[in-house]
Amino acid sequence: MHLSTGVFYYKTVKNDLPVIDMLNELAEEHPTRGFDWYYGNLRNRGLPWNRKRVLRIYRSMDLKLRRKRKRRILKRPKQPLIEAKTLNETWSMDFVSDALSSGRRVRTLIVMDDASREALAAHADYSICAGKVIQILQQLELERGLPLSIRTDNGPEFISKKLAKWCEEKQIEQKFIQPGKPMQNGYNERLNRTYREDILDAYFFDSLEQLRILSDK
Repeated sequence: MHLSTGVFYYKTVKNDLPVIDMLNELAEEHPTRGFDWYYGNLRNRGLPWNRKRVLRIYRSMDLKLRRKRKRRILKRPKQPLIEAKTLNETWSMDFVSDALSSGRRVRTLIVMDDASREALAAHADYSICAGKVIQILQQLELERGLPLSIRTDNGPEFISKKLAKWCEEKQIEQKFIQPGKPMQNGYNERLNRTYREDILDAYFFDSLEQLRILSDK
C-alpha cells in the first residue's frame, strides 16, 4: 500500500503549530534576540520541545535576527500624583519580580484601583507579555468594568503598540510616569512593597502554583 508523503507532512505541520505560535510571539516581543535566547525562554517556561525540533522549525520560519534601531528614551512630561476620587477613575499597574527556590525567575503583575487602594489583580507567571496584560484587564472588565485611565512605568509591556491599540479601543487614557521616577506611581509602589514584604520575602516558593495561591488571597 502506498501513502502520499503529504499525509505525514500535514501531521508534522499540525503538531508544530504550538511551537510556531510561541516562536512568533517571542519574535514579535523580542525581535533582536536569536535562536539560543528563544530556546532558553521556552525551556524556562517548562515546555518539553527538544532543541533539534525547535531549531528545525525556527529555520523553516526564516526567523533571522532582526536588527532594531536604537530609540531614544521618550521624555515623559511630569505626571503629578492626583488622588482619584471614584472607583474606576484611575488604575495603576506594575511588576514585582522574584525567584522560586529553584532559582527560576517569576513576575507578578499587580493592578490596583487608586481610589480604593484595592489590589484588583496579582497575577504571577514566568513571563507576562503585552498580550497577557490585556487578558488580565479583559478579565477585570468582566468583573468590575474598566478605568478611565491607567498609570504605569515605561516597561516594554506597557508601551507596546498592542496595549496602546487596546486602550484606544476601550477609550482608556494611558498615563506614563517619567523614567526613574517610581514615586509618580506612588500608590502602586506602596502596594508592591506590602506584597513583597508579606508574601515574597516571607515564604520560600517551590512552584509557581504555590505563589499563585497566596497571591490570589
